[in-house]
This record gives sequence, structure tokens and C-alpha cells, in this order.
Amino acid sequence: MDTVFKTQKLGSRRGFSLIELVIVVVIIGVISAIAIPRLSRGAEGADESKLKQDLAVLNKAIELYAAEHNGAYPSETNGPAQLTQYSDVQGNTSTTKGTPYIFGPYLRDAPKATGGARSGAQGMGTADAPGIGWLYSRAHGRIHLNRGFAPDFTRDDEAHA
Repeated sequence: MDTVFKTQKLGSRRGFSLIELVIVVVIIGVISAIAIPRLSRGAEGADESKLKQDLAVLNKAIELYAAEHNGAYPSETNGPAQLTQYSDVQGNTSTTKGTPYIFGPYLRDAPKATGGARSGAQGMGTADAPGIGWLYSRAHGRIHLNRGFAPDFTRDDEAHA
């Protein structure tokens, strides 16, 4: 009687059926079809988020500079120094704080451009050139990513995207 019971017990412990294996493979395929595109978009979304954050920091620094300098934006030629060093009311710069250089600095360092024509560049300028990661317009007090073409500074959408 014990041998009959053991035989029935062993008989019920067979492997997976072919249908069960196919179902598992299909489920894994569906999950990977959903997950892989989302993971690849994650890196792109992170770059876009970093760009938005960098532009917000740069534009906030420009606005703060203007607030402390009677509404005048940093100059197009000396803008990086005016944002990263101490300045006086006229916008003259110094690496050390003291009278009359009492304003700033507004940035520790300009962020590196992420994407665009000069990815990795930190410089600010009015036109595309080597080392220019950010394009700046004093007239509008706005900064944009250097994409290799002149941005429309009158539109606000690219300044925050």
C-alpha cells in the first residue's frame, strides 16, 4: 500500500506543461515590450529635465542681477564675469568682495550645456562659436541653449524648455 501511495505522489509532481511555459514566455514578452521603450525615454527625459533646470538657474541669476543693478541686464561681452564674480552698481567686476563690489556672485559657475550645437560648453555669447553653450540677449535678458541657430528671444517657450 505504501508503494501505491508513493507512486501517485511522484506522478503528480511532473514538470511544467508546454502551455504553462508558453504563457510565461508571452507574459515576459509583454512586460519587456512595455518596459524597454520607457527605459530608453528615461534618459531623454532626464536630459530635458536637466536643461530646464539649467535654464531656470541661468535666467534666475540674470533676473537677480538686473534687480540689483537698477534693471540693467548683464552685458553681452562681460556677462559671464558679471554673473560669477562680485560687481558694483555699474557692472564692473572683481574676484573679491568689498566696497564698491557688493553685489553677486549669482552663479558659482555657468552650467555645461546639455545637448545643442555645443554640448558640454559653458560659455555665453550672442552667436554660435566654439565654447559657446548658451546664447544670450541683453535686450531681452534671456538665455537659450545654443542649438546652432539664432533663437527667437521674444518667445518664452524655448527659454524654459
